[in-house]
Amino acid sequence: MDIEEWLRSLGLQQYGTAFRENDVEAEVLLRLTAEDLKDIGVSSVGHRRKLLEAIAELRESSSAISAEGVKALTQVAELASAPASPTGAERRQLTVMFADLVGSTAISARVDPEEMSEIIRGYQNCCAGEITRFEGHIAKFMGDGVLAYFGWPRAHEDDAERAVRAGLAVASSVAQLRAPDGKPLAGRVGIATGLVVVGELVGDKEARERAVVGETPTLASRLQDLARPGSVVVAESTRHLLGDLFELEDLGPQVLKGFETALKAFSVRGEGRAESRFEAFHTGALTKLIGREQELALLLERWSRAEDGEGQVILLSGEPGIGKSRIVRALREHLANESYIPLSNYCSPYHTNSALYPVVGLLERAAHFDRDDTAETKLDKLETLLARGGEQDREAAQVLAALLAIPTETRYPPIDLPPQRIKQRTLEILVEQLAGLAKQKPVLAVYEDVHWIDPSTLELLGLVIERVQRLPVLVLITFRPEFSPPWTSHAHVTQLSLSRLTRRHGAAVALRVTGGKALPREVLDQIMARTDGVPLFVEELTKTVLESGLLREVGNHFELTGTLPPLAIPATLHDSLMARLDHLAPVKEVAQIGAVIGREFSHALLAAVAPHDEGRLQDALAQLCRSELIYCRGAPPEATYSFKHALVQDAAYSSLLKTRRQQMHARIAAALEERVAAGSEALPEIIAHHCTEAGLIERAVSYWWQAAQSAIQRSAILESIAHLENGLRLVRTLPDSQERVRLELDMQVALGTAFMAAKGWSSPATAAAFARAEELCERVDDITLRSVADYGRYLVYLLRGQLDAALATTTSMLRRAECDCDRATIMIAHRCVGITSVHRGDFDAGRKHMEASLALYDPNEHAALAYRFAYDPRIANLCYIAHALLHLGYPDQAFEKYTELLQAIRHHRHSPSAAFGLFQSALFCTYSRDLGAYKRDSNFGADEAIIDELISISTEHGFSLWRTAGVILKGWVLTQAGESDSGLAQMRDGIVEWRGHDAKLFVPRWLLMLASALSRLGNPRAALDRIEEGLALITETNERWNETELHLRKGELLLDLKADKKAEASFLHALTVAQDQRAKLWELRAATSLARLWVQGNERQRAHDLLAPVCGWFTEGFATPDIKEARTFLDLVES
Repeated sequence: MDIEEWLRSLGLQQYGTAFRENDVEAEVLLRLTAEDLKDIGVSSVGHRRKLLEAIAELRESSSAISAEGVKALTQVAELASAPASPTGAERRQLTVMFADLVGSTAISARVDPEEMSEIIRGYQNCCAGEITRFEGHIAKFMGDGVLAYFGWPRAHEDDAERAVRAGLAVASSVAQLRAPDGKPLAGRVGIATGLVVVGELVGDKEARERAVVGETPTLASRLQDLARPGSVVVAESTRHLLGDLFELEDLGPQVLKGFETALKAFSVRGEGRAESRFEAFHTGALTKLIGREQELALLLERWSRAEDGEGQVILLSGEPGIGKSRIVRALREHLANESYIPLSNYCSPYHTNSALYPVVGLLERAAHFDRDDTAETKLDKLETLLARGGEQDREAAQVLAALLAIPTETRYPPIDLPPQRIKQRTLEILVEQLAGLAKQKPVLAVYEDVHWIDPSTLELLGLVIERVQRLPVLVLITFRPEFSPPWTSHAHVTQLSLSRLTRRHGAAVALRVTGGKALPREVLDQIMARTDGVPLFVEELTKTVLESGLLREVGNHFELTGTLPPLAIPATLHDSLMARLDHLAPVKEVAQIGAVIGREFSHALLAAVAPHDEGRLQDALAQLCRSELIYCRGAPPEATYSFKHALVQDAAYSSLLKTRRQQMHARIAAALEERVAAGSEALPEIIAHHCTEAGLIERAVSYWWQAAQSAIQRSAILESIAHLENGLRLVRTLPDSQERVRLELDMQVALGTAFMAAKGWSSPATAAAFARAEELCERVDDITLRSVADYGRYLVYLLRGQLDAALATTTSMLRRAECDCDRATIMIAHRCVGITSVHRGDFDAGRKHMEASLALYDPNEHAALAYRFAYDPRIANLCYIAHALLHLGYPDQAFEKYTELLQAIRHHRHSPSAAFGLFQSALFCTYSRDLGAYKRDSNFGADEAIIDELISISTEHGFSLWRTAGVILKGWVLTQAGESDSGLAQMRDGIVEWRGHDAKLFVPRWLLMLASALSRLGNPRAALDRIEEGLALITETNERWNETELHLRKGELLLDLKADKKAEASFLHALTVAQDQRAKLWELRAATSLARLWVQGNERQRAHDLLAPVCGWFTEGFATPDIKEARTFLDLVES
């Protein structure tokens, strides 16, 4: 109790110093007299009278209850009178108990009011004692009702369990009370768990209390109404945290006053039958142990030594959830087929002062005691158990019966030994019992959770460790890092500390939880980042995700149903995480401020925003480091700190009220801005985050835009998308204005460009971004932004195979740019018209437009356009000029452009441009029929190396469309190298994935290459089906640059099927298309194929007349395979 605060509540705070100097504490206060007050210095009669009356009230309220009750009431008074903490109220997961005295109204009607007062006091005494015993907090006495919290002001990892145990104890204790007429009293208890705001000081003077806001207290009260006299009812939210620790009866959905939907409730029937806490929370068969192969191998090796008579002890340590109990279970599973004696001792957090509690549990289980056994039956079972260990004397049974609290008067005389000797004899008998068992079979003696060990068991364990050195016994002891084992110096003792799982093993644990169904990459990434390799954290967070509604099951994997938010702390872990923080209550505020800064924070920034002087701050940080809540690198003030676990940071952050968080974020943002102004560096996305959380919207938008531009310059496309989406969410909340529209347009255009690179030209995200940009363009007069919006819409049309719409859009874009005399936009528009023309098979027009575009390109002026139009204009032009020149029959010039393209890719630092250029380079190789005959740039090698580089850069930067193209091309290369099966499978998967991007462009090319692979595998009919599919798609989309080749391949397949006439028709169609497109190299290929067919049909002259003029047209490229082959065949025809 805070005496000075109590004095302040009476308006007598001036006596605070006097009370303090005279050592007046809570206990002394209750015994003060008028003379004492005079001696202290209270000279005013009125003030003495006021103090004496207040002391009398305190004395009266406390005299009616026992020591435990006094402790509980003092706790209430202290919390009520304490000034608000610096952090004020907190958000908490709280387990709330509401206890009620059954039939109190009826009792009050038949007894005197004074007697009723005594009954209430006795009832409150029972509740106070039991609640306090399980470290709950009594929030309020309300006559016949008691409200208690478990999880505040200090959390425990098992608050729900503590609440239920306290509830059962309250019900049992109240049942021992009697009314004046001798009738027994009965209590009933309701318990619920949920998120609340707790700790805010409400009321005035004596009525002050720390309030809880939320529906959880109300739910607990309503559940209490459901409970039968002497029973406990819990909410489903609490039941979820209990595992199988208790035997529960499902009461089904209950309609409760004040709650819109029916809620499930459960009645607690008693303790569960699980042997250990681990079993209580892991029902059913366990899956294979993951990531602990080396540790398990060590345990098995030590077991082998123990079997040979070299007793071994293993000290297995690790933080909560790291898997200590799981590896113990794995060891037992490996020994399942061996003959040995298992002895399992489980320490308990509720019995740290209960002598030999783990041993009592072991003996009761080993003797097979039942709840209904009589004393005689238990003694019979105990004697049988001892006989199995070779212990026959009555003394042993008598001593252990006393340990087990079994009455022995009817069978044994009283033990005539002093208490200390009885204890010593008990330990000796237990050690001898172990030795006797070891003579029969090897023994595995497990002591779990020794950090909760009682002193007597600790003493016994020391004796056991000494004794087993020459016995076939393996003693396996598990504990948390805070326990310091005193046995490490023994030669037969091995220390083993469990470390965190690797990402691979952590992902395997998550996959186990999902039943083998893959999670989306971003979900798995967030789970791995926030669980830090702790198996329990991985399991519980994965379960939370599966239950959250964020995912839908699709075949053998899960997909997100929407945007992935930050994952919430699992309810099953919340209490454990908060307990770690509450254990350091005096310095918790520093941890909370650090959590607001981030997973990692610098000493300098913390010092700038924390309301502590340097000395106090360093002391607080040192305490947090000693507790291993945070880690430190360097020395203050240059130190950097990081939370050991991301979920601990989340718990510290989530415990702050939202208003408090906003205040802290604002202070952090201001501190970072001051550092930037002073010349220090600070990432704009970090300031943006703090401004966002502080509600400083305009500043946040500005910093998100800076962060996005910075990421774009680094080709960090995925990061830029995240920054832009964050900024745009905020922009839309700003008041409508021309400035807001302009800013949104800037960001929307940048987002569309980033989506182009990351998701593909025609992805729904790309299309939506540019559609919104076009809407905004109607309100902003900006030529450049309008051209980017048009460009984005054009690319959507292009990749979706809507080439007529693409051409119309780009033609209009070119006309508008020429009217505006905007050189940059004219350059981009020429490129777009040129690319579209090439895809439509108009190679000559395409070449002219792209050469016009290239002529306008100034690297000093236009290199930066890559960041606005997704790709560098020069690289894009070189790609398609090379394609056009090759088709038009200028292979040498085409290869010059190709070489120039590779050099441009090598020198450009814009990764989307590099990926696009590599894709087009690899595609050029497929068109040129050159698989290494031509030397490539030394940095890329032949076409296969280009494809590998394409896949690598696309995977690294998240360019999913170009990675898919690389997969298809790689598959084709494999088929050409003779690895047809694997290559074919890769191509098929890639084509499915490509179409998944809503892409039809290039699909005829992919189908042509797939047909080639199928033909190599000797499946011409399947290949022909793919050709027909490609030709149908050309008719639909008007993408005709592959049309000649498709007809040529169709003719070749028809020849394989002995359909010569149909083959001839296909070759003639190919020739016509090539001539219409002025594609001389493809005309040469078609003429060569026809000439071969005609020669076989004895039409040599006809073949000569067709092939000779085409061969004679060429003025370059005589070393290319196509021209060499055609000229060789023509010579043969002429000979």
